[in-house]
Amino acid sequence: MKQPLQYKVSLKDNASFTNNALFCVGTGRMNLALRKEYHDQLMKVQEEIHFSHIRGHGLLCDDMAVYHTYEEDGEVKTEYNFTYIDLVFDDYLSMGLKPFVELGFMPEALASGRQTIFYWKGNVTPPMDYNKWADLIKALVSHFFDRYGKEEVVTWPFEVWNEPNLPGFWKDASMDEYFRLYEVTAKALKECDARLRVGGPAICGVDDKRWLTCFLEHCSQHKVPLDFVTRHAYATDSPELIGHYEYQKLRKPEDFMEELRESRRIIDSFSEYKDMEMHITEFNTSYTPRNPIHDTNLNAAYTARLLSEMGDVCASYSYWTFGDVFEETGVAYTPFSGCFGLLANGSIPKPTYWTFAFFKHLKENAIARSEHFVLTRDNDKNICGVAWNPVEEMEDKELALTFSLDLTDGDYMIVTKMVDECTCNPLRAWTNMGTPAYLNKEQKELLLDCARPQINVKQFRVMDDAAQIEIPLSSNAVCYFEIQRIYPKADRGFRPERIRGGNIMME
Repeated sequence: MKQPLQYKVSLKDNASFTNNALFCVGTGRMNLALRKEYHDQLMKVQEEIHFSHIRGHGLLCDDMAVYHTYEEDGEVKTEYNFTYIDLVFDDYLSMGLKPFVELGFMPEALASGRQTIFYWKGNVTPPMDYNKWADLIKALVSHFFDRYGKEEVVTWPFEVWNEPNLPGFWKDASMDEYFRLYEVTAKALKECDARLRVGGPAICGVDDKRWLTCFLEHCSQHKVPLDFVTRHAYATDSPELIGHYEYQKLRKPEDFMEELRESRRIIDSFSEYKDMEMHITEFNTSYTPRNPIHDTNLNAAYTARLLSEMGDVCASYSYWTFGDVFEETGVAYTPFSGCFGLLANGSIPKPTYWTFAFFKHLKENAIARSEHFVLTRDNDKNICGVAWNPVEEMEDKELALTFSLDLTDGDYMIVTKMVDECTCNPLRAWTNMGTPAYLNKEQKELLLDCARPQINVKQFRVMDDAAQIEIPLSSNAVCYFEIQRIYPKADRGFRPERIRGGNIMME
């Protein structure tokens, strides 16, 4: 069943659309950045997509070797080691990435308890001594100043902790204790330089309205520094566990967006925080790294819809994560394990990788937007668009988008890059290969070949200043399309009609 949808668009039109898709991307814990596979995946992402910032957990965990105590003359003293942090941040900056610094988790020698989270056991208890925590934060920032320069470091956002409204991430999900941690941390940062930007509370969608309201009330009443607000957003409900995997149904995109709009309303209800930046420092479809949806074309098409709307209310929205070197629930058993990344291990692009690559190429002037597409143009009147068709049900539903455009008479080309279940579906290819757990060289190369968009270039002629362009979308397709004016100049004696395969493809 194909649903035809028609749109009349003028190049003089204006549409509301803010494209912040590339501001930030998420990562597995900081220690993983010391691995070659991690570096290779991030390098590939940066070469083709190029995010501006990166955020992840575990900056202060023991596997980063930052915080140490020793006894001297009967007194317990503290020393810091920033060797691993330097290796990680140097690598990020070399790839054009600024850290979006998440301050956590707790070094064991400073922790008030032994509660941990994840396979890699990040400590999630408050500090036993808040003065020593403040000293750690100031020492860390002072080191950043020395190594990278103040003018660079003051451009990095600093976020305090991760999802303290969940008891797994913060002991007892204690609101009062988190407010204390936030206040001590924010003031320590401002002591280093008042220009440093700090924010929180980095909550997820559990009791989020109360948490956000109380956090803002606390900051307002106690004059606690706050430069931006952070939260997380995921689009699935409770999971069903089957073996190593968890399956969930998607929420409606409208419901996902309403959660963010409600946070926006809460922030704006405080006069001193009205219009303050709200950063979504994690978002994805599912919140579990064991959901196969992350590897699918459905994920790509659904995410495209979110990217077209999240800029309406958010200063940024960080996709969780760039790659599958991750390990929150342990080491993956297979190359397609349902993990969050844009890339599967082996640097194999998943369909959602291309969603971000496509949004990178959108132009500065939006001329049309709907629940199925966004259309932009540059100052030379070249048109670029992205269209999508998420279908969660097993029944196929096709779309046919037709755009009536007021183009000047002449010759044009249209380039389409299609990602759908038939042309760019490495998950299906891997399944058809028998789901090998450990890829050999030939299998990896085959999957890389199956993970590329289908590209078509066609020519068409505009007469009477009007053109119709059709973009067909099968179920879970994402399509990038670009329309450019061309001025054909054939070489002397070149006759494409006499060359098999060289004839002009007319739209």
